[in-house]
Amino acid sequence: MSDIALPRVVTAERSGKISLRIVQTVCIFIIALVVISPLFMLLIASLKDDRFLILADMGSFRAFWVSNPTLSNFKEIANFSGELAFGRYLFNSLVILAVTVGSGLIVNSMAGFILAWGSLRGKAVLLSLVVALYVIPQESIIMPLVVMMSRAGLTDTFAVQILPWVASPLYIFLFYQFFAQLPKELYEAAEIDGASIFRIYRSVYLPLSLPALATVSILMGIESWNQYLWPTLVTQTDYARPISVAIATFFGQDSIYWDRAMAASVLMMIPILALYLAFQRWFVSSFVGSAVKG
Repeated sequence: MSDIALPRVVTAERSGKISLRIVQTVCIFIIALVVISPLFMLLIASLKDDRFLILADMGSFRAFWVSNPTLSNFKEIANFSGELAFGRYLFNSLVILAVTVGSGLIVNSMAGFILAWGSLRGKAVLLSLVVALYVIPQESIIMPLVVMMSRAGLTDTFAVQILPWVASPLYIFLFYQFFAQLPKELYEAAEIDGASIFRIYRSVYLPLSLPALATVSILMGIESWNQYLWPTLVTQTDYARPISVAIATFFGQDSIYWDRAMAASVLMMIPILALYLAFQRWFVSSFVGSAVKG
């Protein structure tokens, strides 16, 4: 290749890389716009005090603009008593979320650790049963669970919305996979030092499982926060009713209160976004690590 042709090749490669970056940037911008625009429209609609105006603006660019923003919708629903006690519903959802995720991390991580390193007979059979249970749809066991909880006297309580979902085959299997990939020498060294299996789990393996804990926290939190069918069946009063069920009261047969529904949806969205942002670093690193190992 001549000295004159070489700079042309280098220039062509650079221009090709620049064009590729431009295409990638445009694609990322379009995807981000598609994802963010409904959330932005939701926020704008929650700042409008006229539900008929919200309905009229849908389907046009006016849905993304508010001329006179107001927080009146949030003031109307931010109560702990009365007809619009969404402060109470939000508190109920936060309690259910915190207890479910906290207890779920302990139970599922312990079960996954025992399946990975415990001296149990038939661990392969137990692991196969865990995977098989995950295949069973939750809807198929809803009615037997309702009968069981009713006979136990747990309906219309926080416990009925927490206990059935603390242990999950999916999260047990995720923890099992993570613990099984860690070096066996860690377990053997701790065992030689005289540590019990619980001490090994708590002091050695649990501190190393931050990516798995973050992943399960986010997935379990989203699953618990978005529950609708189950709390609809097991709650009858405002005492333990979550916000996901309460929002449905704005969608009646005769009219839909879009202004209040939008404000309540914004309140429902904030805690789960905060949960994701809190564990984002470990959540992303767990997927990156899985991709590299795969």
